[in-house]
Amino acid sequence: MVRREGETLMVESAVTFETVPGLVEAAHEHLAQGVKTVDFAGVAEIDSAAVALALEWMRQARRVNITLRFVNVPDSMNNLAKLYGVSELLQPATA
Repeated sequence: MVRREGETLMVESAVTFETVPGLVEAAHEHLAQGVKTVDFAGVAEIDSAAVALALEWMRQARRVNITLRFVNVPDSMNNLAKLYGVSELLQPATA
């Protein structure tokens, strides 16, 4: 589901209503330990739950004073974020 590479969390599964609870749990400890980037390059399927997942992960990262950055966000996820009015939250931060 997720794999950690340094400070990056690689998402390697579908991100749907069915998988989000497991993804939240799988990433929790990594986010608490300071993961700074989430890479969606390995995501083959998403639905609107992906936006909720990203917002939850941001909330978890904020608890440990980290600004989470998302990379390789699928176009469909960006489109959903625009629809929900939160697209600016998913934009990659400048380094």
